[in-house]
Amino acid sequence: MTIKVGILGYGNIGRGIESAIKQNADMELAAVFTRRDPASVVTKTDVPVVHVDDIADWKDKVDVMILCGGSATDLPVQTPEYVKMFNVIDSFDTHARIPEHFANVDKAAKESGKLGIISLGWDPGMFSLLRLYSDAILPNGKDYTFWGKGISQGHSDAIRRVKGVKDAKQYTIPIEAALDAVRSGSNPELSTREKHIRECFVVLEEGADAAAIENEIKTMPNYFADYDTIVNFIDEEEFKANHSAMPHGGFVLRSGKTGFDNEHDHIIEYSLKLDSNPEFTGSAMVAFARACYRMAAEGQTGCRTAFDVAPAYLSAKLPEELREHML
Repeated sequence: MTIKVGILGYGNIGRGIESAIKQNADMELAAVFTRRDPASVVTKTDVPVVHVDDIADWKDKVDVMILCGGSATDLPVQTPEYVKMFNVIDSFDTHARIPEHFANVDKAAKESGKLGIISLGWDPGMFSLLRLYSDAILPNGKDYTFWGKGISQGHSDAIRRVKGVKDAKQYTIPIEAALDAVRSGSNPELSTREKHIRECFVVLEEGADAAAIENEIKTMPNYFADYDTIVNFIDEEEFKANHSAMPHGGFVLRSGKTGFDNEHDHIIEYSLKLDSNPEFTGSAMVAFARACYRMAAEGQTGCRTAFDVAPAYLSAKLPEELREHML
């Protein structure tokens, strides 16, 4: 059976999801939903574009709705709201607020009999799973996660929500000395500030107060307050010329010991190098949309995260194919 997917929000991630659906033969894009004038939205594939005010008309036409809003202000409202009508997927990535977001979505989903899987993509999402596996295998050890160098979509979106900002991109940059220390097996104690630098490139609206905006960015809780943050104000021409691509990547490491006397050292390291952050994030969300569809068909309701999804549910391959070729 073909899984009918809806996309709510047609920005970078929405377009990434659209391209990913084309690569999955068991899925089709039913419609794109937008807050904009639908006539102004030009998609890459020939699908209906529907104003969000009419989304309820599609309750029986969409199996899984993938929500592409930002974590700062969109998803905390949208996910609990739309799980009342649809099985949903989101990429909520404000790590400190995930428990709160989970509780809100879980309550709404159980009341509606729907299923929501939240905080998907590569971190949170894939990297979350890698941290869990590594911790389970090496319980006597320490986790380290480094992001970048690359553009954080969530942090860039948070800057763009600041009044007076016309456009912005934020690069997360790992501090090489910290990464080298972890790889050495010395198990360093690293603060948030010692692991990453955040560098922002910002285009201002005419007449905006640069000093006030820089202060608001640098003191933003959950995003920049705990980091050394560099804010560069540039013009729109330079922004388009030098900051249009969307690369990213990162590393998950765990340094641990085994043996009766902890005599053997081990380091687990996973890495990603992404040419397009939104396309990779969208591809991960599409795989979890398949899982959401299957789990909902079994009667599951409420909220889930990547931790609650069996790996086989993500794959379009049959169980016997997985056992034969991937086990």
